[in-house]
Amino acid sequence: MKPNSIIFTIGIGVLTLFNCTSVSEEDLIEQTVLPDDTVTYVDHVKSIIDNNCISCHSNPPENGAPMALITYENVRDAVENRGLIDRISSDNLGFLMPFGGPRLPQNLIDTVILWEAEGLQEE
Repeated sequence: MKPNSIIFTIGIGVLTLFNCTSVSEEDLIEQTVLPDDTVTYVDHVKSIIDNNCISCHSNPPENGAPMALITYENVRDAVENRGLIDRISSDNLGFLMPFGGPRLPQNLIDTVILWEAEGLQEE
């Protein structure tokens, strides 16, 4: 081999090594981080609702929203009787919540699911 071709081969090898990444698909997916303590409306769920739902689920509701989600009682009723968890968990593009998407991050959905599983505690 000629010296130029050896340098070229080494150069390509070095470029290949530096262009590799150790990022896996799992690194790119938002990991679910659930609270260590009991999930309550006041400490965990209220901020999810306030930051993602209130723009439509205000009082009075806007943009065709069927109910307000401004109080603990509103949100508890929506979980127990109105399918709130099914709505926020849906992948159906015409059904995404918040309305028009994107869908809530899975860790926020999991927090609401855990809140229901732990008895929908207010505080």
